[in-house]
Amino acid sequence: MNLTAEEQEIFDGKHGETLAKVMRTVVSYGDMFGAKRLVPLDKPVHLVTSFGVTMLKPLYDIMEELTESELKVKMPFTVDPRPFDNNLDNNFIESLLFRLVYGKQKKYEQQLFAVGLKDKKAFSCTCYMPEVGNVPEKGDIIAWAESSAVAYANSVIGARSNRTSAIIDLFCGILGKTPEFGLLTDEGRKADWIVIVETDTLPPAQILGSAIGIKVQEDVPYIKGLGKLLKNLSKAQINDYLKDLGAAAASNGAVGLFHVEGITPEAKESGQNLIKKEASEYVINDNEIRQIKNSYPILWKNKNSEPDLCFIGCPHLSLQQLEEWTNSLHNSLKQKGMKRLKIKTILTAAPDVIDKFKQNEKMYTRLKETGAFLSAACALMALTNPLYKKKKVITNSNKLRTYTTARYYNDSEILNLLTE
Repeated sequence: MNLTAEEQEIFDGKHGETLAKVMRTVVSYGDMFGAKRLVPLDKPVHLVTSFGVTMLKPLYDIMEELTESELKVKMPFTVDPRPFDNNLDNNFIESLLFRLVYGKQKKYEQQLFAVGLKDKKAFSCTCYMPEVGNVPEKGDIIAWAESSAVAYANSVIGARSNRTSAIIDLFCGILGKTPEFGLLTDEGRKADWIVIVETDTLPPAQILGSAIGIKVQEDVPYIKGLGKLLKNLSKAQINDYLKDLGAAAASNGAVGLFHVEGITPEAKESGQNLIKKEASEYVINDNEIRQIKNSYPILWKNKNSEPDLCFIGCPHLSLQQLEEWTNSLHNSLKQKGMKRLKIKTILTAAPDVIDKFKQNEKMYTRLKETGAFLSAACALMALTNPLYKKKKVITNSNKLRTYTTARYYNDSEILNLLTE
């Protein structure tokens, strides 16, 4: 890699040995992917490592060394959600196990603040929500690690980030630079696949994203036919749909960028010039959507068991989604003459989004009356609790289904199960 004179000085240890380690690590990382140089970051980093699990001793040692050397990021950063909070309505034993599994949580958060965490509420996988404030603009160079956030930033916003590895994200923030390769380059953002959506109606975002991720893996897809199915949705609803599509594509495959013809910024700007000449084609029709959904394994011992718990919001819900779910739950209960949801239900969203939601007292009261709980925790991390693992969990999140024993249902199915 070609380094500037200042970068070489840091690499050689002239600005301290710890900063030299940071630079050498980032350079080695870039060398692995053929990067020719480091490029400046335009906006803050977003870290994926938000959980203080006891076994991650090397992480805490690194953080301690950074703190002792008084190294901080150039711009205050955000980080993924906490693994638990008091709003999960845990019993005493469940709460105790969370504190045992994540015994370093308090110490690790202190370390995060020492190196430049934005604030106590900066814990969300949807840092790009306006309420949270880590919002890049089209063309901005960033270094994010959370896969669903990377997919959103690249695709919906048009910023540029690779799927940065954990800890490398922090190191890039300290340097204020990241290696230039992959999705940071024009060539790396061109589509390897043409995905043609031929469904009669708009397919669930989580299943369409899953189908794309399974097929293209880490490649870049250019999606045709979806724009006409999204035309009756508002801009905010389209963004929410693409958020969930991207999360599923990133977890069921390794998609960091997708283009939607006529919808996403680079597709609007460059159209089919984004497609590589040798691009493969993949057609998704209604039958393909059904087959993908039916292929998901059911990991419960008794497949006919009644659910114990429902998680909605992985990735975190937007303010609009939170309001939509509140109204859907309220209206369904009212239509069926029920007062409260049949299954314990937890809706997750960013702390700042929850605060904004609570400002609407009527809406917040309506949600509480359904019996649902509102949490800023990470559903995925919550399910690592040994007692939670025994629960029969249902979810509308393909990401949560992929990484846990949770059983996937689409939104309408979830609603029916909660209010039947």
